[in-house]
Amino acid sequence: MDIYRTKNADNNTRYNNTGSPKHVRNLGSALDTSSSSTSRMHKKNRYKKKNKSKNIKQIFILSFDALRERKARSALTILMVVVGSALMVALNGMSAGQNAFIKKQMSMLAPNVLFVSSGQRGFRGGPQGPPTIILNSEVVNRIKSLPFVEEVIPSYQGQLELNAQGNILNSQIIAMDPKKIYLVSPSLQLVDGSSIQSNNPTAMLVGDSVANPPGKTTPFVTIGQTVKGTFTYVEQNTGKTKDQSKSFVISGIMQPTGNNFIDRSVIINEATGNSLFHKSGKYDQMVVTALSGDYVNAVQQEIMGLFGNNIGVTTPKAILETRQQFQSGNSAFTLAIAFIALLVGAVGIITTLYTSVSERIKEIGTMKAIGAKGRFILALFLSEAILIGIIGSTLGILSGMGGAYIMSSSFAPRGGGGGGGPPGAAVPHINPIFTLNDMLSVWILSFLLSIAAGIFPAWKASRLSPIEALRR
Repeated sequence: MDIYRTKNADNNTRYNNTGSPKHVRNLGSALDTSSSSTSRMHKKNRYKKKNKSKNIKQIFILSFDALRERKARSALTILMVVVGSALMVALNGMSAGQNAFIKKQMSMLAPNVLFVSSGQRGFRGGPQGPPTIILNSEVVNRIKSLPFVEEVIPSYQGQLELNAQGNILNSQIIAMDPKKIYLVSPSLQLVDGSSIQSNNPTAMLVGDSVANPPGKTTPFVTIGQTVKGTFTYVEQNTGKTKDQSKSFVISGIMQPTGNNFIDRSVIINEATGNSLFHKSGKYDQMVVTALSGDYVNAVQQEIMGLFGNNIGVTTPKAILETRQQFQSGNSAFTLAIAFIALLVGAVGIITTLYTSVSERIKEIGTMKAIGAKGRFILALFLSEAILIGIIGSTLGILSGMGGAYIMSSSFAPRGGGGGGGPPGAAVPHINPIFTLNDMLSVWILSFLLSIAAGIFPAWKASRLSPIEALRR
């Protein structure tokens, strides 16, 4: 073989008679060796990964078989997790649904209204003591003269026994200008054929829940029907109970709004109410409308500054905030109960797995004697807790959603068709609302508690000595 040298500007390289550099051949051989070694390493890593995934699969198969062998105990343990997570999901959904329902009710009222009454109001709306100020036309005019006040709607209130063709219904009556109901509820609509007759002393405007009482298959009143109203009062001079009756004609029926205040309203002429209820010009309540919702707080401060604590002023926003505070406190209490139920489920998992360890001591000793390591035993029992958590949490989410819908449907009243619809139809009720974040949080919490409950029994099993285990 002829060997010769060639020198270039960069380096000296030895060539053979084929013209290929010798160090290139050596590099190629090294690359072939490196490639072969890398291929073997890749095969080894793939084998390890395949073997590892196979071990994990075997562990879960063994854990599932262990749970299946103890069906009754495993079912009861899973049931504990299901009950706890289902309670949390159901209560979260019903609480969210109730908050949405209250917001919807308040949204039916105009955002610029204020309710004014004589004296401060208690938690349930009743006066805490005797009225310290008389609401009359003078007070109405003084409030109407305040800045940012658009309108003042005074009203008389009383209880009437309504008799419609022998059907009796006791209802709260509001005597005011019927046309101004749109200032309180701008989106209010009437059933076809209805009319508002402000100057008619016998005209009566009723809400949907009055015209179509819940639970009844026939309407209580229809448009154009005559109704006899009886007011019972005590005569101041003699102290005797007397009745005063008056006939009314149903001039209009309001379509359902979802707001109980409006749906249960019976509105008559203001002057008729003053005479029938013997009010002598003393109003029971006033609705004050501000120029816009931005001036509600300013108007409230003006009224309170004018009359002090002798007058009560309430806004829909304040009502909503009070209800939400009460609802949040109630929800926190019920969720605490649900969390305790979930903890009881975790204790059940500890008991079940610890008992399982005690029953399978010889089995654990045999596995260790043939080469099973402690981490394999740890993973075996921990995977049982994982399976219990996955099954219990998933079934709990589904059970909670179904239970919330069942409870809301069971507690909802029937009857009172909407929009002048057929009686016997379902009235608006609270539908549960479920969010993905809430359900995911409950699932993760239930799952993590299940794993935490399984750590100690699994650790206990992994620490068993094979010699001691086989002696038992």
